[in-house]
Amino acid sequence: MNKPVLHCQGLTRYFDDAGKRVDIFQQLELTLHRGESLAITGTSGSGKSTLLNLLGGLDKPNAGQVVINGQRLDQLSANQLARFRNCHIGFVYQFHHLLGEFSALENVAMPLLLRGDNTRKARQQAQAILQKVGMEHRLQHTPAMLSGGERQRTAIARALVGKPTLVLADEPTGNLDSQTATQVYELLQQLNQEFELSLIMVTHDARLAACLQNHLLLENGRLIKAPAVHSQTLADQTDANHQSPLPRQ
Repeated sequence: MNKPVLHCQGLTRYFDDAGKRVDIFQQLELTLHRGESLAITGTSGSGKSTLLNLLGGLDKPNAGQVVINGQRLDQLSANQLARFRNCHIGFVYQFHHLLGEFSALENVAMPLLLRGDNTRKARQQAQAILQKVGMEHRLQHTPAMLSGGERQRTAIARALVGKPTLVLADEPTGNLDSQTATQVYELLQQLNQEFELSLIMVTHDARLAACLQNHLLLENGRLIKAPAVHSQTLADQTDANHQSPLPRQ
């Protein structure tokens, strides 16, 4: 078996509230290999976004470690970590966080320009990935000129332009209507398979989460196998539950 793209062990996060320790989770274990997709569901306040921030190096655990592509995140300086994220991790959020004064093409090229890539090359790569997500007719449009679904497609293109091995998506369809949300989920699944991305998606929608390879529930500070959801897949197939085994521990 090839080495995992993501492995975390002993992951612990707590906060101090007026001198009282509030545990979010303790001793979490999670492993994800190349091409695997995982949905994480749970109630509001269960720590889903906190976990995603730890996995992406946007926050630090109180204990435990996160390893991505063989690199322990806690061993990197702030500058090294920022560069590592730029090269290896793609982020997609509920609110797209596009820069309003820039076009879709410029927004998507931004991570490559920050990396120091040649401007012409960066724009060519940005255009190619925008075409891949069906946005070739909106290259010069600013976010204000795009629909909600188009903004999220642009955000997905921005997350993928640097060819990361791991994509972390935090409620990527939470701000979209049902039909557009389904389209975005289908797009993420398609890109996951086409590029062999490792994908972790936090969502409140158990029906859509069940369509990913793996589905875990974050409950009482623990990751457990989520119960099967008997509904149609995103492709309107009748397979009630086509999950693969849980990520390897």
